[in-house]
Amino acid sequence: MLSNNTKILLIEDDLQTRRFLKSNLNHRGWNVTETDSGKTGLTLLKNDAPDLLILDLGLPDMNGITVIKRLRQFSDLPVLVLSARSLEQSKIMALDAGADDYLTKPFGIGELNSRLQALLRRISKTAPQELFVTGELTIDLGKRKVFVAEQEVKISPIEYRILSILVKNAGLVVTQRQLLKEIWGAEHLDDNHYLRIYMRQLRHKVEANPARPRYLLTETGVGYRLSES
Repeated sequence: MLSNNTKILLIEDDLQTRRFLKSNLNHRGWNVTETDSGKTGLTLLKNDAPDLLILDLGLPDMNGITVIKRLRQFSDLPVLVLSARSLEQSKIMALDAGADDYLTKPFGIGELNSRLQALLRRISKTAPQELFVTGELTIDLGKRKVFVAEQEVKISPIEYRILSILVKNAGLVVTQRQLLKEIWGAEHLDDNHYLRIYMRQLRHKVEANPARPRYLLTETGVGYRLSES
């Protein structure tokens, strides 16, 4: 999956963080170009054609969300946002603006690498994935069936739609608003209790311990993530 030709553009204004990320990601095989400003970053995005973007929201010259909005005018490049823990609403705004995933500071380089690999898998797929397997959970999109430890689990049509959206974004966060819009429509964007009810039902069906889920993970205040491992 990963080759020396896989290019990342890193837009991060903190010098120490930038050096840490570039050194560690280069060591893991990524080819990293970095800058500390949104304006320069947008120029590099247009001219250098990177494969992925890592973006800090708190830039000195431009809000990171503005960078995403301008990027989306000319590219669908995968974007992973770096976000401070206190900026929950900014995370939601960034994802709604077109970011694909976010990672809260402080973070581990291993988790960052996993998130980047998930983004890379998404853009490298040439056809929809029919069979998703993680641990003892198997989701067969072709047959619209779900199995836990090879035993079929009966799920409702809405539960299946939730799972299918999470499978297509496996390893990445999916916002509550995105799920609500795709499943119930734009008029239900604030009906988060719908998701809580169905996610609770799904966890009781597919998790060994619904109180400590292994597969269906909550990103507090933002959305949900289907674990790939």
